[in-house]
Amino acid sequence: MSPDRKLLAFAGFNGAMAVALGAFAAHGAAPAVKTLLTTGGHYQMVHAVLAAALALFGSGRLLTLAGWLASAGGLIFCLALAMIGLMNLPAMGAVAPIGGALMIAGWVLIVFAALQSNLARA
Repeated sequence: MSPDRKLLAFAGFNGAMAVALGAFAAHGAAPAVKTLLTTGGHYQMVHAVLAAALALFGSGRLLTLAGWLASAGGLIFCLALAMIGLMNLPAMGAVAPIGGALMIAGWVLIVFAALQSNLARA
């Protein structure tokens, strides 16, 4: 089993972006923007770590897809919140739930993969 290098690279990009946004939130953002960036960065980092773990240790199409959905969802969610705060684009509030739905879908696929593996061993 070799790691999914593209998913791992995408997870690394997301992790780096989450750290950068978190640092900006802590040191350069106005209070109202700080909350949005901190929330977005937190979700992005959690899902970057999930995607990296799935890229390195997951096997099978469902887990690979779960990693991509979680990582892409984290990026979309974080970018939407950043655009609301940094660019004053409240319309991006309609985009954030898309990222959230993708993150949720990634976790649900992990459940399906676990149950499928469990059934295959029975």
